[in-house]
Amino acid sequence: MIHPRVRFKWVLLILFALLVIAGLISLNLGVVSISPAEVFQTFLGQGTQQQRLILFDFRLPGIILALLVGAGMAISGVILQGITRNELADPGILGINSGAGLAVIIYIAFFQNAAGSLSILNTFILPLFAFLGALVTAGLIVIFSWKQGFQSIRLVLVGVGVNAGLNAILIAIQLRLEPQDFMKALIWLSGELWATQWQYVWALLPWYVVLIPYTIYKSHTLNVLNLGAQLSTGLGVRSNRERLILLVLAVAMAGLGVAAGGGIAFLGLIAPHIARRIVGPKHQVMIPVSALLGSLILLIADTIGKNILSPLEIPAGMIVSIISAPYFIYLLIKTK
Repeated sequence: MIHPRVRFKWVLLILFALLVIAGLISLNLGVVSISPAEVFQTFLGQGTQQQRLILFDFRLPGIILALLVGAGMAISGVILQGITRNELADPGILGINSGAGLAVIIYIAFFQNAAGSLSILNTFILPLFAFLGALVTAGLIVIFSWKQGFQSIRLVLVGVGVNAGLNAILIAIQLRLEPQDFMKALIWLSGELWATQWQYVWALLPWYVVLIPYTIYKSHTLNVLNLGAQLSTGLGVRSNRERLILLVLAVAMAGLGVAAGGGIAFLGLIAPHIARRIVGPKHQVMIPVSALLGSLILLIADTIGKNILSPLEIPAGMIVSIISAPYFIYLLIKTK
């Protein structure tokens, strides 16, 4: 039998290799096809100006963005499933994605400049709006579901209700937009990785560099919280306080992902489940594996969406939903 640590190292190695392969395929495919040899030459500074423009200004930032958003969504799902002790918890299902999306749509509809393009300053404000929208939504869910502490069933049910209400508000605001802006918002809310420029990558990267390591640092707390409120309190963990801290972490990563990638549903649900089956329930190994799986799934989905009906593009969120929906139905049937 393989030792858990050895398995964990091999899983990380395999996932890193698959990410590199998926990244290289994504660099090769597109409206303008670039062979692996040409990609290698371009990275060595020997490519044409057109190849450098396509690879460095369009495809590479899009790949990095998919990796960041995928990892953030997956870790957000891990945290939510851990603090609620409910395997169906997910930032999309609980309404956190909708709250972040609503804040972004409000910002674009009422605060975006008349030219319709976001300035450099607005680029850094957009993730903040998404985080605030997700945070307010999470606060409402906690307030309405709180009854002498967290109760996972109430949290999920309230989250589903809040999600439905926010989606109705989103539709109402979209109807006020110009037809062109309405279509852009609709595609974005479907999970379109639209912010494929370096300025958006630099806007999101510092947040993830801080949040992801801190979440891994909190993995032991998640392990203890899974034992139940009474036992975790007996072990010296302030369960309600720690759940609130972890909830803010989950909200932050989901909100940032929505700011750059729109409403990508199910990713925070499926990646943690696959990771749990591969490496087990301990969060110190489950979180890194979930992050890599989320990045891999979203990168593959984005590559398929951009190339399967080229030059038309299918939002990556739709591809993720098509892949994940059958597994979600299976979980609903399996869950008692």
